[in-house]
Amino acid sequence: MNHTRNWYNAIAHIDADCFYASCELTRRPDLKGQPVCILSSQDACVVAKTYDAKAIGIKTGMPVWDAKKLMPHAHFLSADFRYYGLISKKMFSILRRYSPNIEEYSIDEGFVDMNGIRSMWDKSYRGIADDIRRTVYDEVGITVSVGISTTRILSKIASEMNKPNGSTIIPGRRIANFLREVPVGDIPGIGGSRKQLMKKLRIQTAFDFTNTPLERIDMMLGKVGVDLWNELNGNPVFELELEPPMPKSIARTASLGSVTHNKQLISTHITYHTTRVVTELVRKGLTASVISVFLRLKSFESIGQNVRITATNDYSRINHIVKGIFNHIFRDGVKYRACGVVATSLQPDVQQGDLFAAPLQTSKQLALTKVMNDINTRFGNQVLRPANSLKKETPKVKFQYPLLIAK
Repeated sequence: MNHTRNWYNAIAHIDADCFYASCELTRRPDLKGQPVCILSSQDACVVAKTYDAKAIGIKTGMPVWDAKKLMPHAHFLSADFRYYGLISKKMFSILRRYSPNIEEYSIDEGFVDMNGIRSMWDKSYRGIADDIRRTVYDEVGITVSVGISTTRILSKIASEMNKPNGSTIIPGRRIANFLREVPVGDIPGIGGSRKQLMKKLRIQTAFDFTNTPLERIDMMLGKVGVDLWNELNGNPVFELELEPPMPKSIARTASLGSVTHNKQLISTHITYHTTRVVTELVRKGLTASVISVFLRLKSFESIGQNVRITATNDYSRINHIVKGIFNHIFRDGVKYRACGVVATSLQPDVQQGDLFAAPLQTSKQLALTKVMNDINTRFGNQVLRPANSLKKETPKVKFQYPLLIAK
Protein backbone atom coordinates (compact mmCIF):
# COMPACT_ATOMS: atom_id res chain seq x y z
CA MET A 1 0.00 0.00 0.00
CA ASN A 2 1.33 3.38 -0.90
CA HIS A 3 -1.21 5.93 0.23
CA THR A 4 0.01 9.50 0.42
CA ARG A 5 -2.94 10.74 2.45
CA ASN A 6 -5.46 9.33 4.87
CA TRP A 7 -8.79 10.36 3.35
CA TYR A 8 -8.69 10.28 -0.45
CA ASN A 9 -12.10 8.56 -0.03
CA ALA A 10 -14.36 8.07 2.99
CA ILE A 11 -17.15 5.52 3.40
CA ALA A 12 -19.04 4.72 6.61
CA HIS A 13 -20.80 1.45 7.42
CA ILE A 14 -23.54 1.68 10.04
CA ASP A 15 -24.73 -1.63 11.48
CA ALA A 16 -27.52 -1.93 14.05
CA ASP A 17 -26.65 -4.21 16.97
CA CYS A 18 -28.91 -7.29 17.35
CA PHE A 19 -31.49 -5.35 15.36
CA TYR A 20 -34.70 -7.36 15.76
CA ALA A 21 -34.06 -7.95 19.46
CA SER A 22 -33.15 -4.28 19.96
CA CYS A 23 -36.40 -3.23 18.25
CA GLU A 24 -38.40 -5.36 20.69
CA LEU A 25 -36.57 -3.83 23.64
CA THR A 26 -37.70 -0.35 22.60
CA ARG A 27 -41.25 -1.36 23.57
CA ARG A 28 -40.26 -3.90 26.22
CA PRO A 29 -37.73 -1.97 28.33
CA ASP A 30 -38.46 -4.35 31.21
CA LEU A 31 -36.47 -7.01 29.32
CA LYS A 32 -33.28 -4.97 28.97
CA GLY A 33 -30.28 -6.83 30.32
CA GLN A 34 -31.99 -10.19 29.84
CA PRO A 35 -31.50 -12.73 27.01
CA VAL A 36 -34.04 -12.33 24.20
CA CYS A 37 -34.64 -14.48 21.11
CA ILE A 38 -36.90 -13.43 18.24
CA LEU A 39 -38.88 -16.24 16.62
CA SER A 40 -40.30 -16.73 13.16
CA SER A 41 -43.99 -17.12 12.40
CA GLN A 42 -45.54 -20.01 14.35
CA ASP A 43 -42.48 -19.68 16.64
CA ALA A 44 -40.60 -22.42 14.76
CA CYS A 45 -37.03 -21.10 14.79
CA VAL A 46 -34.79 -18.30 16.02
CA VAL A 47 -34.31 -15.44 13.55
CA ALA A 48 -32.42 -13.08 15.89
CA LYS A 49 -31.01 -12.99 19.40
CA THR A 50 -29.17 -10.79 21.90
CA TYR A 51 -25.44 -11.18 22.46
CA ASP A 52 -25.81 -13.18 25.68
CA ALA A 53 -27.99 -15.73 23.87
CA LYS A 54 -25.44 -15.86 21.04
CA ALA A 55 -22.61 -16.42 23.52
CA ILE A 56 -24.25 -19.54 24.92
CA GLY A 57 -24.53 -21.10 21.46
CA ILE A 58 -27.96 -20.07 20.13
CA LYS A 59 -27.68 -19.55 16.38
CA THR A 60 -29.87 -17.89 13.78
CA GLY A 61 -32.10 -20.53 12.18
CA MET A 62 -31.90 -22.85 15.20
CA PRO A 63 -35.18 -24.68 15.96
CA VAL A 64 -36.85 -23.13 18.98
CA TRP A 65 -36.89 -26.38 20.95
CA ASP A 66 -33.08 -26.59 20.72
CA ALA A 67 -32.70 -22.94 21.74
CA LYS A 68 -34.91 -23.46 24.80
CA LYS A 69 -32.77 -26.41 25.86
CA LEU A 70 -29.68 -24.20 25.78
CA MET A 71 -31.28 -21.22 27.51
CA PRO A 72 -34.70 -22.02 29.03
CA HIS A 73 -34.77 -18.75 30.98
CA ALA A 74 -34.47 -16.59 27.83
CA HIS A 75 -37.46 -14.59 26.59
CA PHE A 76 -38.75 -15.94 23.27
CA LEU A 77 -40.77 -13.32 21.36
CA SER A 78 -42.68 -13.59 18.09
CA ALA A 79 -41.28 -11.45 15.26
CA ASP A 80 -43.07 -8.31 14.10
CA PHE A 81 -41.50 -7.33 10.80
CA ARG A 82 -43.73 -4.33 10.14
CA TYR A 83 -42.53 -2.80 13.38
CA TYR A 84 -38.89 -3.54 12.53
CA GLY A 85 -39.43 -1.86 9.17
CA LEU A 86 -40.69 1.25 10.94
CA ILE A 87 -37.62 1.35 13.20
CA SER A 88 -35.39 0.88 10.15
CA LYS A 89 -36.99 3.83 8.35
CA LYS A 90 -36.43 6.02 11.40
CA MET A 91 -32.78 4.97 11.63
CA PHE A 92 -32.12 5.74 7.96
CA SER A 93 -33.89 9.09 8.21
CA ILE A 94 -31.33 10.04 10.89
CA LEU A 95 -28.41 8.91 8.71
CA ARG A 96 -29.65 11.18 5.91
CA ARG A 97 -29.11 14.17 8.18
CA TYR A 98 -25.39 13.50 7.98
CA SER A 99 -25.08 12.80 4.24
CA PRO A 100 -27.46 12.85 1.28
CA ASN A 101 -25.81 9.78 -0.26
CA ILE A 102 -27.01 6.65 1.55
CA GLU A 103 -27.20 3.03 0.44
CA GLU A 104 -29.75 1.00 2.42
CA TYR A 105 -27.83 -2.26 2.22
CA SER A 106 -30.31 -4.20 4.38
CA ILE A 107 -33.00 -3.53 6.97
CA ASP A 108 -30.37 -3.01 9.69
CA GLU A 109 -27.25 -1.73 7.91
CA GLY A 110 -26.24 0.89 5.40
CA PHE A 111 -23.31 2.66 3.76
CA VAL A 112 -22.84 6.43 3.89
CA ASP A 113 -20.71 8.57 1.56
CA MET A 114 -18.70 10.67 4.01
CA ASN A 115 -16.65 12.67 1.49
CA GLY A 116 -16.78 16.38 2.38
CA ILE A 117 -18.86 15.73 5.50
CA ARG A 118 -16.16 16.70 8.00
CA SER A 119 -16.11 20.34 6.89
CA MET A 120 -19.90 20.54 6.90
CA TRP A 121 -20.12 19.27 10.50
CA ASP A 122 -16.78 20.76 11.62
CA LYS A 123 -15.90 17.46 13.32
CA SER A 124 -13.48 14.59 12.83
CA TYR A 125 -14.79 11.34 11.38
CA ARG A 126 -14.66 9.83 14.86
CA GLY A 127 -16.67 12.74 16.20
CA ILE A 128 -19.28 12.26 13.47
CA ALA A 129 -19.42 8.49 14.08
CA ASP A 130 -19.93 8.98 17.81
CA ASP A 131 -22.58 11.62 17.12
CA ILE A 132 -24.46 9.22 14.83
CA ARG A 133 -24.44 6.53 17.52
CA ARG A 134 -25.74 8.89 20.20
CA THR A 135 -28.45 10.35 17.97
CA VAL A 136 -29.79 6.96 16.88
CA TYR A 137 -29.90 5.76 20.48
CA ASP A 138 -31.52 8.94 21.80
CA GLU A 139 -34.20 9.13 19.12
CA VAL A 140 -34.82 5.48 18.24
CA GLY A 141 -33.72 3.56 21.32
CA ILE A 142 -31.35 1.12 19.57
CA THR A 143 -27.55 1.04 19.38
CA VAL A 144 -25.49 0.97 16.20
CA SER A 145 -21.82 0.32 15.47
CA VAL A 146 -19.98 2.54 12.98
CA GLY A 147 -16.91 1.84 10.84
CA ILE A 148 -15.32 4.49 8.61
CA SER A 149 -12.53 3.84 6.12
CA THR A 150 -11.58 4.38 2.49
CA THR A 151 -13.61 1.52 0.93
CA ARG A 152 -16.86 -0.35 1.51
CA ILE A 153 -15.18 -3.61 2.54
CA LEU A 154 -12.82 -1.89 4.98
CA SER A 155 -15.63 0.11 6.58
CA LYS A 156 -17.79 -3.03 6.92
CA ILE A 157 -14.98 -4.92 8.65
CA ALA A 158 -14.29 -1.87 10.84
CA SER A 159 -17.88 -1.69 12.08
CA GLU A 160 -17.51 -5.23 13.49
CA MET A 161 -14.45 -4.39 15.55
CA ASN A 162 -16.09 -2.60 18.48
CA LYS A 163 -19.55 -4.12 18.70
CA PRO A 164 -21.87 -3.30 20.27
CA ASN A 165 -22.24 0.49 20.17
CA GLY A 166 -18.69 1.32 19.07
CA SER A 167 -16.85 3.41 16.48
CA THR A 168 -13.80 2.29 14.50
CA ILE A 169 -11.99 4.70 12.18
CA ILE A 170 -9.37 3.38 9.73
CA PRO A 171 -7.60 6.11 7.70
CA GLY A 172 -5.41 5.21 4.74
CA ARG A 173 -2.11 5.07 6.60
CA ARG A 174 -3.53 2.71 9.25
CA ILE A 175 -4.99 0.11 6.88
CA ALA A 176 -1.99 -2.24 6.93
CA ASN A 177 -1.75 -2.39 10.75
CA PHE A 178 -5.51 -2.82 11.02
CA LEU A 179 -5.56 -5.78 8.64
CA ARG A 180 -2.89 -7.61 10.64
CA GLU A 181 -5.53 -8.19 13.33
CA VAL A 182 -8.30 -9.36 10.97
CA PRO A 183 -8.57 -13.16 10.43
CA VAL A 184 -8.95 -14.05 6.76
CA GLY A 185 -12.33 -15.68 7.55
CA ASP A 186 -13.68 -12.28 8.66
CA ILE A 187 -13.30 -10.82 5.16
CA PRO A 188 -16.78 -10.44 3.59
CA GLY A 189 -17.04 -12.90 0.72
CA ILE A 190 -14.57 -15.41 2.18
CA GLY A 191 -16.87 -18.27 3.14
CA GLY A 192 -16.09 -21.68 4.58
CA SER A 193 -14.52 -23.33 1.52
CA ARG A 194 -12.53 -20.24 0.55
CA LYS A 195 -11.36 -19.87 4.15
CA GLN A 196 -10.01 -23.43 4.10
CA LEU A 197 -8.24 -22.75 0.80
CA MET A 198 -6.61 -19.62 2.25
CA LYS A 199 -5.37 -21.51 5.30
CA LYS A 200 -3.84 -24.24 3.12
CA LEU A 201 -1.89 -21.49 1.39
CA ARG A 202 -0.87 -19.99 4.77
CA ILE A 203 -2.97 -16.89 4.25
CA GLN A 204 -4.06 -16.42 7.86
CA THR A 205 -5.01 -12.73 8.01
CA ALA A 206 -6.44 -10.02 5.80
CA PHE A 207 -2.94 -8.52 5.76
CA ASP A 208 -1.59 -11.78 4.32
CA PHE A 209 -4.34 -11.65 1.71
CA THR A 210 -3.42 -8.12 0.60
CA ASN A 211 0.26 -9.06 0.34
CA THR A 212 -0.41 -12.08 -1.87
CA PRO A 213 0.38 -11.28 -5.54
CA LEU A 214 -2.78 -10.19 -7.35
CA GLU A 215 -2.17 -12.73 -10.12
CA ARG A 216 -2.30 -15.54 -7.57
CA ILE A 217 -5.52 -14.19 -6.02
CA ASP A 218 -7.05 -14.00 -9.50
CA MET A 219 -6.06 -17.61 -10.21
CA MET A 220 -7.58 -18.85 -6.93
CA LEU A 221 -10.72 -16.72 -6.59
CA GLY A 222 -11.29 -14.95 -9.90
CA LYS A 223 -12.94 -11.52 -10.09
CA VAL A 224 -14.43 -11.80 -6.59
CA GLY A 225 -10.94 -12.20 -5.13
CA VAL A 226 -9.49 -9.41 -7.27
CA ASP A 227 -12.19 -6.98 -6.13
CA LEU A 228 -11.65 -7.93 -2.48
CA TRP A 229 -7.87 -7.56 -2.87
CA ASN A 230 -8.28 -4.02 -4.23
CA GLU A 231 -10.84 -2.97 -1.63
CA LEU A 232 -8.67 -4.31 1.21
CA ASN A 233 -5.67 -2.50 -0.23
CA GLY A 234 -7.67 0.72 0.02
CA ASN A 235 -8.54 1.00 -3.66
CA PRO A 236 -12.32 1.63 -3.99
CA VAL A 237 -14.06 -0.80 -6.35
CA PHE A 238 -17.66 -0.93 -5.13
CA GLU A 239 -19.67 2.26 -5.49
CA LEU A 240 -22.69 3.03 -3.35
CA GLU A 241 -26.00 1.97 -4.89
CA LEU A 242 -28.06 5.06 -4.13
CA GLU A 243 -30.99 3.93 -6.29
CA PRO A 244 -30.70 0.17 -6.73
CA PRO A 245 -32.78 -1.32 -9.56
CA MET A 246 -35.85 -3.33 -8.68
CA PRO A 247 -34.82 -6.98 -8.33
CA LYS A 248 -36.49 -9.60 -10.50
CA SER A 249 -36.69 -11.98 -7.57
CA ILE A 250 -35.80 -12.38 -3.90
CA ALA A 251 -34.49 -15.81 -2.96
CA ARG A 252 -33.24 -17.29 0.30
CA THR A 253 -31.77 -20.77 0.10
CA ALA A 254 -29.26 -22.81 2.09
CA SER A 255 -28.00 -26.28 2.87
CA LEU A 256 -29.71 -28.10 5.74
CA GLY A 257 -26.31 -28.78 7.25
CA SER A 258 -26.73 -32.52 6.80
CA VAL A 259 -28.82 -34.94 4.77
CA THR A 260 -32.09 -35.57 6.62
CA HIS A 261 -35.66 -36.76 6.23
CA ASN A 262 -36.84 -35.00 9.42
CA LYS A 263 -39.89 -33.04 8.27
CA GLN A 264 -40.05 -30.83 11.34
CA LEU A 265 -36.41 -29.82 11.00
CA ILE A 266 -36.75 -29.06 7.29
CA SER A 267 -39.90 -27.08 8.02
CA THR A 268 -38.01 -24.82 10.45
CA HIS A 269 -35.46 -24.07 7.73
CA ILE A 270 -38.25 -23.28 5.27
CA THR A 271 -39.84 -20.94 7.82
CA TYR A 272 -36.51 -19.20 8.39
CA HIS A 273 -36.06 -18.63 4.65
CA THR A 274 -39.62 -17.29 4.46
CA THR A 275 -38.80 -14.85 7.24
CA ARG A 276 -35.78 -13.55 5.36
CA VAL A 277 -37.66 -13.22 2.06
CA VAL A 278 -40.51 -11.26 3.63
CA THR A 279 -38.08 -9.03 5.55
CA GLU A 280 -36.40 -8.12 2.28
CA LEU A 281 -39.75 -7.46 0.58
CA VAL A 282 -40.80 -5.10 3.38
CA ARG A 283 -37.41 -3.40 3.50
CA LYS A 284 -37.45 -2.67 -0.24
CA GLY A 285 -41.13 -1.70 -0.30
CA LEU A 286 -42.08 -4.53 -2.66
CA THR A 287 -44.82 -7.13 -3.00
CA ALA A 288 -44.66 -10.54 -4.68
CA SER A 289 -47.25 -12.27 -6.84
CA VAL A 290 -45.51 -15.64 -7.16
CA ILE A 291 -44.10 -17.70 -4.29
CA SER A 292 -41.91 -20.73 -4.95
CA VAL A 293 -40.54 -23.42 -2.65
CA PHE A 294 -37.94 -26.02 -3.57
CA LEU A 295 -36.29 -28.99 -1.86
CA ARG A 296 -32.96 -30.47 -2.97
CA LEU A 297 -32.73 -34.23 -2.56
CA LYS A 298 -29.73 -36.23 -1.40
CA SER A 299 -29.09 -37.01 -5.06
CA PHE A 300 -28.89 -33.22 -5.75
CA GLU A 301 -32.08 -33.41 -7.81
CA SER A 302 -34.44 -30.54 -7.02
CA ILE A 303 -38.22 -30.59 -6.71
CA GLY A 304 -40.39 -27.55 -6.27
CA GLN A 305 -43.67 -25.78 -6.83
CA ASN A 306 -44.78 -22.19 -7.33
CA VAL A 307 -48.12 -20.55 -6.62
CA ARG A 308 -49.47 -17.27 -7.99
CA ILE A 309 -51.17 -15.10 -5.37
CA THR A 310 -52.55 -11.61 -4.99
CA ALA A 311 -49.56 -9.25 -4.67
CA THR A 312 -48.50 -9.04 -1.01
CA ASN A 313 -45.65 -8.80 1.45
CA ASP A 314 -47.79 -9.85 4.41
CA TYR A 315 -45.87 -12.38 6.47
CA SER A 316 -48.79 -14.53 7.61
CA ARG A 317 -50.16 -14.86 4.07
CA ILE A 318 -46.83 -15.74 2.47
CA ASN A 319 -45.89 -18.13 5.25
CA HIS A 320 -49.26 -19.86 4.89
CA ILE A 321 -48.71 -20.30 1.15
CA VAL A 322 -45.18 -21.59 1.71
CA LYS A 323 -46.34 -24.15 4.27
CA GLY A 324 -48.99 -25.39 1.85
CA ILE A 325 -46.45 -25.84 -0.95
CA PHE A 326 -43.97 -27.52 1.41
CA ASN A 327 -46.55 -30.03 2.63
CA HIS A 328 -47.47 -30.78 -0.99
CA ILE A 329 -43.95 -31.47 -2.27
CA PHE A 330 -42.44 -33.12 0.83
CA ARG A 331 -42.30 -36.93 0.77
CA ASP A 332 -41.88 -39.02 3.93
CA GLY A 333 -38.77 -41.17 3.99
CA VAL A 334 -36.99 -39.17 1.28
CA LYS A 335 -33.71 -37.54 2.32
CA TYR A 336 -33.04 -33.87 1.58
CA ARG A 337 -29.91 -31.72 1.73
CA ALA A 338 -31.10 -28.15 0.99
CA CYS A 339 -34.21 -26.00 0.63
CA GLY A 340 -35.27 -22.52 -0.34
CA VAL A 341 -38.03 -19.95 -0.80
CA VAL A 342 -38.25 -17.54 -3.75
CA ALA A 343 -40.50 -14.53 -4.35
CA THR A 344 -41.00 -13.35 -7.95
CA SER A 345 -43.29 -11.07 -10.01
CA LEU A 346 -42.26 -8.18 -7.79
CA GLN A 347 -43.83 -4.74 -7.83
CA PRO A 348 -43.88 -1.65 -5.57
CA ASP A 349 -46.05 -1.86 -2.46
CA VAL A 350 -48.72 0.80 -2.93
CA GLN A 351 -49.84 0.42 0.71
CA GLN A 352 -46.33 0.90 2.07
CA GLY A 353 -46.92 4.40 3.37
CA ASP A 354 -49.25 3.47 6.22
CA LEU A 355 -47.92 0.71 8.42
CA PHE A 356 -50.99 0.91 10.64
CA ALA A 357 -53.54 0.42 7.90
CA ALA A 358 -55.39 -2.85 7.53
CA PRO A 359 -53.09 -4.98 5.35
CA LEU A 360 -55.80 -6.14 2.96
CA GLN A 361 -58.76 -4.58 1.24
CA THR A 362 -61.95 -6.59 0.91
CA SER A 363 -61.30 -7.19 -2.79
CA LYS A 364 -57.91 -8.65 -2.00
CA GLN A 365 -59.42 -10.88 0.65
CA LEU A 366 -61.79 -12.22 -2.00
CA ALA A 367 -58.91 -12.72 -4.43
CA LEU A 368 -56.92 -14.56 -1.79
CA THR A 369 -59.90 -16.79 -1.05
CA LYS A 370 -60.14 -17.63 -4.74
CA VAL A 371 -56.43 -18.47 -4.85
CA MET A 372 -56.79 -20.72 -1.82
CA ASN A 373 -59.73 -22.50 -3.42
CA ASP A 374 -57.76 -22.96 -6.65
CA ILE A 375 -54.81 -24.41 -4.75
CA ASN A 376 -57.02 -26.73 -2.72
CA THR A 377 -58.75 -27.89 -5.90
CA ARG A 378 -55.42 -28.55 -7.56
CA PHE A 379 -53.45 -30.07 -4.68
CA GLY A 380 -56.13 -31.54 -2.46
CA ASN A 381 -58.72 -30.38 0.03
CA GLN A 382 -57.37 -28.43 3.01
CA VAL A 383 -53.83 -28.10 1.70
CA LEU A 384 -54.33 -24.41 2.56
CA ARG A 385 -56.58 -23.25 5.36
CA PRO A 386 -57.19 -19.95 7.13
CA ALA A 387 -54.68 -19.52 9.95
CA ASN A 388 -57.41 -19.24 12.56
CA SER A 389 -58.70 -22.67 11.61
CA LEU A 390 -55.49 -24.32 12.77
CA LYS A 391 -55.68 -23.43 16.42
CA LYS A 392 -57.25 -20.87 18.67
CA GLU A 393 -54.84 -18.32 20.09
CA THR A 394 -55.13 -15.21 22.12
CA PRO A 395 -54.68 -12.30 19.72
CA LYS A 396 -51.27 -10.65 20.02
CA VAL A 397 -51.05 -6.87 20.12
CA LYS A 398 -48.42 -5.94 17.55
CA PHE A 399 -48.36 -2.15 17.92
CA GLN A 400 -48.50 -0.23 21.15
CA TYR A 401 -48.00 3.47 21.72
CA PRO A 402 -45.48 4.93 22.08
CA LEU A 403 -43.76 3.19 19.20
CA LEU A 404 -40.49 5.01 19.80
CA ILE A 405 -39.08 5.88 23.19
CA ALA A 406 -37.03 9.07 23.25
CA LYS A 407 -34.40 9.28 25.95
